[in-house]
Amino acid sequence: MVRVGVLGGRGYTAGELLRLLVRHPEVEVTAVVSRKELGEPISQVHPWLRGQLDLPLTQSNNVQLAGQCDCVFSCLPHTASAEAVGELLKLGVRVIDFSADFRLNDLETYEHWYQVKHPVPQLVGQTVYGLPELFRDEIRSANLVANPGCFPTTAILALTPLILADLIQSEGIIVDSKSGVSGAGRQADEAYSFCEVNEATSAYKIGKHRHMPEMEQIITRASQRATQILFTPHLVPMNRGILSTIYANPNPGTTLETWTECLTEFYRAEPFVDVVSHLPKTSEVVGTNRCVISVSRSRGRVVIVSCIDNLLKGASGAAVQNFNLMYGFPETTALG
Repeated sequence: MVRVGVLGGRGYTAGELLRLLVRHPEVEVTAVVSRKELGEPISQVHPWLRGQLDLPLTQSNNVQLAGQCDCVFSCLPHTASAEAVGELLKLGVRVIDFSADFRLNDLETYEHWYQVKHPVPQLVGQTVYGLPELFRDEIRSANLVANPGCFPTTAILALTPLILADLIQSEGIIVDSKSGVSGAGRQADEAYSFCEVNEATSAYKIGKHRHMPEMEQIITRASQRATQILFTPHLVPMNRGILSTIYANPNPGTTLETWTECLTEFYRAEPFVDVVSHLPKTSEVVGTNRCVISVSRSRGRVVIVSCIDNLLKGASGAAVQNFNLMYGFPETTALG
């Protein structure tokens, strides 16, 4: 049994993570850390855990946590996560980090987009990006895995095979994404209150969203072609799910059939990516660790629709998939 701890146990992604971990046959959850409701059972925060996991919430103490855990999932926000992760690694604990602190491979880019000094800059660019479909072998031996962002997961999985095969141009790509409100996390911000989001769809952070450089860097790394993306996220009045519609220019001589064949072959053996002939919708993926992709042609452009559950394939499901690789368990364990 692998002893597992969770930092930031109150959030939506932590709740989904714990839901998966309590049914994992090779996991013992030994610690759940939070700044609030100390001493209260985690099942009071996430009621679906009642009778399955009733551990009391504890304060953060990395030395104590290292004595209790072989692996820690950090669901803390950026910078706060980096500080904890740096200490846990020194104490010999393997970590899967949900924050953005280690996703980017360039320190200057991180500090520009996040407007903070990185607490452990020596780890930037040295961390494995936790997208198994592209970096499976690196994940297996990693002590620190940077779990991908939810929006980037949809774009990276959709675009990388086509750019790698030189079927589409790697510049001038448009990623238009819609996300449910849970993507903003569990927070008491007026902008995400019921009256603000119900019956409303809104674009935000056009050209300024922090997931844009993540998409560009990871696709560039995986395809070895410099990639340029214009990303626009939208908030839609639903709880969970992401649907990204992606527009790219095809390279000469390529067709809808070659794009479809490329994606189908690339993901043929992947347990959590489906290439389909219909236009997918979020209801197909909510509650699953799947990414569903379809490709079309319109007015000479490649149009890809890529769809995930932001809390699972976009966060907690991907984390458990990475955990399974790190410890040599079947990749689908607890995710089927």
